Amino acid sequence: MPNIIILQETASTNDYVKRNAGTLPSGTVIIAISQTAGRGQKGNSWEAEPGKNVTLSLLLKRPQVDVKKQFAISEAVSLAIVDELENYATGFKIKWPNDIYYGDRKIGGILIEHSLDAQGIEYTIAGVGVNINQQEFVSNAPNPVSLFQITGKTYDMEVINSRFSEILERYCNFDGTGEQLVNLHNRYLARLYRYDGKSHSFVSPDCTHFQATIKAVAPDGTLTLCHSSDNSCHNYHFKEVGFVINQEHFL
Repeated sequence: MPNIIILQETASTNDYVKRNAGTLPSGTVIIAISQTAGRGQKGNSWEAEPGKNVTLSLLLKRPQVDVKKQFAISEAVSLAIVDELENYATGFKIKWPNDIYYGDRKIGGILIEHSLDAQGIEYTIAGVGVNINQQEFVSNAPNPVSLFQITGKTYDMEVINSRFSEILERYCNFDGTGEQLVNLHNRYLARLYRYDGKSHSFVSPDCTHFQATIKAVAPDGTLTLCHSSDNSCHNYHFKEVGFVINQEHFL
């Protein structure tokens, strides 16, 4: 069982863990009932109505993962969320690198932050937001969806928070073996959004649109796309390419 601390309100669970990382034990989960300044990747905001959604952060100290393979932590967190959501509905996918999707709509987001030192990863903070009971979204987020909107049911947030905390802590308990990381990576690929051998729409940061097929995701998180125009394959790091979904761009 993880060490769970519940806060009635905080600006950001990731920032709270960062401020207290020196005194909190590894495996601690900070849960916010109300998160007033939740962040996504690259500083994007995360809309979450107080008391109706999962907003938490997991602290991992000295995870048994080489710095060059730190994307494995992102894979583990993504898989934990998808696997838990599958208990309530089916059809969830991981949009590279670690957004959680239901169809073409986003139900969950992840923010992974590492602190590195000479020995490797000093600690990792895995911030997680999952839309659970929210019935309406009022921000300019283009494609959100909640578990309530998918199933028509409301859920006990105390139970939901406990279940997500437990599965996250369990999935991120690395033993440092290559076999574990290979199995994790293969499971991640099996859950990957648009990893289906078909051509899909993508966009570059300069807003150039192109059609391509997802060929692979490397263990370091690099995405390989094969362009439909000339069959050439190119590698992309995070924010170097975006998905085009229903005419909207998602970098």
